[in-house]
Parts: sequence; structure tokens; C-alpha cells
Amino acid sequence: MTKNETIKNWINQYSEGLLRRAVYLLSDKTEAEDVVQEVFIAAFSSYDSFEGKSAPLTWLMTILNRKVADFYRKKYKSEPNINLDHFFDENGSWRNDDVLNNWDASHKETELLDNQDFNKTLEECIEDLPSRWKIPMKMYYLEEKKAPEVSQELNISTTNLWKVLQRSRMQLRECLEINWFAKS
Repeated sequence: MTKNETIKNWINQYSEGLLRRAVYLLSDKTEAEDVVQEVFIAAFSSYDSFEGKSAPLTWLMTILNRKVADFYRKKYKSEPNINLDHFFDENGSWRNDDVLNNWDASHKETELLDNQDFNKTLEECIEDLPSRWKIPMKMYYLEEKKAPEVSQELNISTTNLWKVLQRSRMQLRECLEINWFAKS
């Protein structure tokens, strides 16, 4: 089978699975489609380096993960600085101490995570985060990458990563407080 035929077969076989994974990682179907297209372009370009030691899907998923990392790296660098006025006043004090209050512990974590409405609210809150916070949050918590790996991929210090994650969690907590816990 020729290179062109093989790539054409891979596109037919693996496009749907790659697209599902890309949408999960990027949360945007249009961007995911572009990344999957880039995966097949890269596979075509480097086809001669594919030795067949792994399944084609494994190789394509590896390319996809690299393309997603490149996407996040580029997007992270292009986003403007984050304005923290939402959290702090001109003296550096918390604007709203409510976010620091304890939540009602009557909800068990596993029950919440099994609740489709809660998961929808959580996803919406994650999507509302600024990109400079959402990207590291997704990489660290959803993709379960280690801090050094996230820091390296985004070209930020580990200390900066921890600050970003802390701010992300605070904003997520406030969003969930307003959109879920206050309503239940």
C-alpha cells in the first residue's frame, strides 16, 4: 500500500476518535478540527519515520498530544495579562470574603461528580476562566500532567503555575458557589 493510501485509510479509521479526544482537550470543536488536520499533515510529512513498532492510532495520538501542547503554548503566550481586580481591591485585600466561606459538606464529592447538572455547571465555570488560567488548569487537572511538564510546555516557572492554579481554583469556587451551591 502506498503512503497516500495508508494516510487516507488512517484518516477514515481514526479521524473520529482523534477529533473526540481533541474536543475533550481543547473544548472547542473548530480548534479541535484544525488540530486533527495538523495531525494528519504531520503524519504524512513524517510517515517515513513511522516504524510500525506501535499501532498507528498510538502514533497519531502522540502527534495529537504534541499538537495540543503546541496549541496551548501558543495560546498561552498570546493571551493578555490577567486583571486581578475581580479578586482584590486597591489595597490588596479580598473584595469578597464569601468565596472563603466553607461549603455545605452534606454533598459528597462522588455524588456531585455523578450529577450531570453539577458537571455541566463545573464545565461552564471552567470555560469561563481566562485562557491563561484555563489552559494550565486543564493540563494539570484534566490531562493529569505533572507540574514540571505543564510548566515546561507553557514555558512558565513552577511557582507561577501554582499561583495560576490557586487563582483558578478560587475563581472556580466562586463560580460554583454562585451557580450551584447558592441555588441548591
